[in-house]
Amino acid sequence: MNSGNNKTIVFGHRGYPAKFAENSMEGFRNAVENGAEGIEFDVHLTKDSVPVVMHDEKVDRTTDGSGYIKDYTLQELRKLHLANGERVPELKELFALLANRDLQINLELKTNTIHYPGIEKIVLSLAQNYHFIHPIIYSSFDYVTLKNCQEIDPKQIYCYLTDEDVTNSAKLVKDNHFAGIHPGKFLPASEAITERIWTVDDPQTAKKYFQEHVAGIFTNNYPAMIKLRDQIQG
Repeated sequence: MNSGNNKTIVFGHRGYPAKFAENSMEGFRNAVENGAEGIEFDVHLTKDSVPVVMHDEKVDRTTDGSGYIKDYTLQELRKLHLANGERVPELKELFALLANRDLQINLELKTNTIHYPGIEKIVLSLAQNYHFIHPIIYSSFDYVTLKNCQEIDPKQIYCYLTDEDVTNSAKLVKDNHFAGIHPGKFLPASEAITERIWTVDDPQTAKKYFQEHVAGIFTNNYPAMIKLRDQIQG
């Protein structure tokens, strides 16, 4: 119902974490070169307002450093190492890799805990320097962030991220001029809405979503999910 009989797009969640360090250039490069249909990643700002790619607000879990991204200048942050020895990617590095590639890009503005001043304008402006085959899908858990983005550039694709039950998802999407909703589990909707679900690693759950023809799923193992999707959707 979600996207008619179109194929569900499989997004590599933070790249390909089943095999590579999450949100690493190595993981993204693998996904780009090995047929990933979509890439999902998270963006924060450093102390000197440079957009960087990492999931958590703090560097502790995924690097050999500690503390908040917002307290590091870019130069300081780049001295840290991910699990694979790489540096924390700058958004511009990832954009350069993804430019002119036939895959969907989902950029999550990670503002639900810390609202980085000016992040919307910084990220939207940077994206204009690159040519992408498909328009970037911008998502956030933070309603204000999406509204700020719409004011800056109403033409882009904005989707509301949520881990809660939404009683009337079609109304939420329509009233706010969002392009879709990204829930933590399937939301049955009275009207067809674009729904991309995270984070789907369980084959049984995925099978159900593929049978529903949801617009997209985010997964830590994109090759396995593409294989499963093709078995079910043909």
